[in-house]
Amino acid sequence: MRVRLLAPFALLLATSLVGCEKSPRDRLEGKWIGDGVAQVHATQAGRADEWAKQVQVEFKGSNVTIAIPAEEARSGTFKVTKTEGKDMDVVFKRKAGGEDRSRLTLLEDDKLRWTLANGIELLMHKE
Repeated sequence: MRVRLLAPFALLLATSLVGCEKSPRDRLEGKWIGDGVAQVHATQAGRADEWAKQVQVEFKGSNVTIAIPAEEARSGTFKVTKTEGKDMDVVFKRKAGGEDRSRLTLLEDDKLRWTLANGIELLMHKE
């Protein structure tokens, strides 16, 4: 009899926990600041890290603004097209037209690795 009473409670608890999980887009929400880079030749690492520390990305709903040093900030929309564990394939659509594809990896809730097209990895933290 005790098992019968606990079964509905266990089902309710499991359903509640699954429902609380954030979507990939929700997990990206907020402002991300560059920390440094990986997969860069050692002779370029110092300059690349300084550049990375000036990069800012803000996700708000399905909108994104990317600020890169020495360039005007760009805005557009984004869509998570595929998720595998902590990895997300993302398509960034520019307001002026065109799109870019990237892989984002949530290392932790506040740590992100953005793999750029050339294989360089931009390491970021959530503000």
